[in-house]
Amino acid sequence: MSTAEEFDAVIGLCKGVYVNKMQDYGPAWRIMRPESITDQLFIKANRIRSLEVKKESMVGEGIVPEFIAIVNYGIMGVIQLRKGCAETIDMDQAEALSLYEACADDAKRLMLAKNHDYDEAWRSMRVSSYTDLILMKLNRTKQIEDHQGKTLVSEGIDANYFDMVNYAVFALIKLALPNT
Repeated sequence: MSTAEEFDAVIGLCKGVYVNKMQDYGPAWRIMRPESITDQLFIKANRIRSLEVKKESMVGEGIVPEFIAIVNYGIMGVIQLRKGCAETIDMDQAEALSLYEACADDAKRLMLAKNHDYDEAWRSMRVSSYTDLILMKLNRTKQIEDHQGKTLVSEGIDANYFDMVNYAVFALIKLALPNT
């Protein structure tokens, strides 16, 4: 499979979880402020790192579901930045899915452009490095949020969310796809 096909396969897996959770909860996440989504991402990435270090899970879930959650929360974060958070659930599941797919497409375009420039260097990286990079991006995002989104020379919060999504996709390509 090409990198683009692997990306699509992983996004299909993540989108399946997103759709199933919307069946259970609807788009309840619409009330979350971006800072809360950043904190959710931090919880997921921190758990991955903890499991990587401890090599044992007390609740029986591994890191794959957490990387899926990072993809999904990262996409939800971009949606929230674009639309603003809502006081109530203000969209139906069809709109939430359409917005998810549009953001996933944007993440894919970014990944392909960077992948071209970096010559697929991600394939030689360890999964634990993706975890560390996601945690670094989260710390950067928190700093930007603390500065009310203002930066001097750095990319904004949306760029960090997209990078986290793509690092999690790379991890899932290595962990969840056969023969990669």
